[in-house]
Amino acid sequence: MSDHKIAGLRVHRLLIPGKAVHSHGIGDVAGIHTVILELITDTGLTGWGEGSPWPAFTGTAEATAAALHVYLRPHLIGQDPVQVEPLMKTAEAALVGHPEAKAALEMALLDLAGKISGLSVSALVGGRMREDMGLSFSVANPDFGKDLEDVAAMWAEGVRIFKIKTGFAGHGFDVMRLEKLREIYGAEADLRVDYNQGLPAYDAVRCIRDLEAFRPTFVEQPVKMHEREALAHIAHVIDTPIMADESVFDAKQALYGVQIRMADIFSLKVMKSGGIRRALEVGAIARAAGIEVYGGCMFETGLAHAAGAHLMAALPELRLDCEFYMATYYAAEDILTEPFPVRNGRVHVPKGPGLGVAVDPAMLAKYAVEPALG
Repeated sequence: MSDHKIAGLRVHRLLIPGKAVHSHGIGDVAGIHTVILELITDTGLTGWGEGSPWPAFTGTAEATAAALHVYLRPHLIGQDPVQVEPLMKTAEAALVGHPEAKAALEMALLDLAGKISGLSVSALVGGRMREDMGLSFSVANPDFGKDLEDVAAMWAEGVRIFKIKTGFAGHGFDVMRLEKLREIYGAEADLRVDYNQGLPAYDAVRCIRDLEAFRPTFVEQPVKMHEREALAHIAHVIDTPIMADESVFDAKQALYGVQIRMADIFSLKVMKSGGIRRALEVGAIARAAGIEVYGGCMFETGLAHAAGAHLMAALPELRLDCEFYMATYYAAEDILTEPFPVRNGRVHVPKGPGLGVAVDPAMLAKYAVEPALG
């Protein structure tokens, strides 16, 4: 127990333009539509959280904002913020689904608990196994010439991992881009492939076998999220490791995925699992089964990236790195007072108590879609 109580909360819905359209197997994205949660204690502390959904994947920002403002608010006022699990259990009982809202809540609670205790979020959830990890950038611009310019600039800054988004403009376009990137950067480039559910199950094996010639590190979510048995078949017959993303949200889905050996890798995301600790549960199931994990993200600001970095820092093993690139290489601007720490192609875990980052109120006001709720 602590001497702090939650006295209020504000919910900010933001729309931050992106530097380019990013195309995926399930649709295009042209910016970051996200929700920022501000939890305030009676002792003057503020904890920050972010719920960043994608309508084609997990939900909408409007629903996330309503979940926090209307349905979860009554269960938070007057409560001790360090009682994270009891409060999250209450949230799960009060509201089905809405994992991004729950992720934002848990993030803000852990931020407060860290500020109260003087510990980082990664220390609170188990300890820090690493201080940094490689950064992956998603090659997703339908204008491949512009993508080549961006990749060249990032290569000069030390980025060596590139995930090619496929399945949105035809198989020939996918083959051409991989061939060109391998031709320019050779074996030094770590190339990955992500279909975002963009292949029909009947044709997936043929398409993936064509791409194997370019030696991708993995192929992510080639088929629809509910086609788990088809995904398992692909994983069994394709030599390149297959990663499940949309097919694994939580521990129950991870357990089923293990039972049918659905994939070789699970993508961990704070947003889809409903928080850092729930994502660690998915990671634990994967580890017990000999399945690798990867640090994924939604369309997020540096705030959620910080939470993701603490998540990945706390994992016992991490060989495939992470993709927390949005705040640095995609968003027109970020909302943090200091840049999210990306240096020499690596994400550095923020230091300091809680999440280790601070939100700039001026950025919240600049990109607000509507007045803050609360």
